[in-house]
Amino acid sequence: MPDDIPASPVTLEEYAALDMAERRKLWVEISDISDQQLSTLMAEEKEREAIVPQPGSEAPDFVADVLDRERQRTGEQVRLSDLWGKPVGIVFGSYT
Repeated sequence: MPDDIPASPVTLEEYAALDMAERRKLWVEISDISDQQLSTLMAEEKEREAIVPQPGSEAPDFVADVLDRERQRTGEQVRLSDLWGKPVGIVFGSYT
C-alpha cells in the first residue's frame, strides 16, 4: 500500500457487521468532514436517489460524446433516442 494512503481501521468483514450508527461513527472518524456535514451529504444523496431511474425502467434521453479507441472525443455525438430498437451498451466512467 502506498505510504500516503492510511490502512483501514476495520476489515471488510468487520465493516459488514457494523450497524448504521457504527458505520456513521467510523465514516466521521476517518474522514475530514463533521457529523453534520455527513448528515447533509446523506440527505442530498437520498434526494438524488429518489429521481434516479431504477433498473428495468426506461432510460432518460441524453446526448453523449463518441470516443475513439484511445478514449479521445471524436467530435461526434450520439443521442440515445436515435438508437431506439437497437441494442445499446453504455459504459459510465470518467475518461479525463
